[in-house]
Amino acid sequence: DDGQLPIDNNWIENQIRPIAIGRSNWLFAGSLRAGKRAAAVMSLIQSAKMNGHDPYAYMKDVLTRLPTQKNNQIEELLPHRWQPS
Repeated sequence: DDGQLPIDNNWIENQIRPIAIGRSNWLFAGSLRAGKRAAAVMSLIQSAKMNGHDPYAYMKDVLTRLPTQKNNQIEELLPHRWQPS
């Protein structure tokens, strides 16, 4: 009834397409533990995208810095607080 709303939902369908396509592949993660790890990594990647970061650059930098990062400064590596080194 509202003429300002789009007539289709193509945009949202395109946004969830990777999830729908990968859903059957994720059944074969190997174990529940592996599935949880994959979900955590995918969440970080999507969060990096949502915060305007290049996911590859973000993950590369975080994985490089992680071994030497102090425990009390680990929050600096989260996508919403991350600054490239």
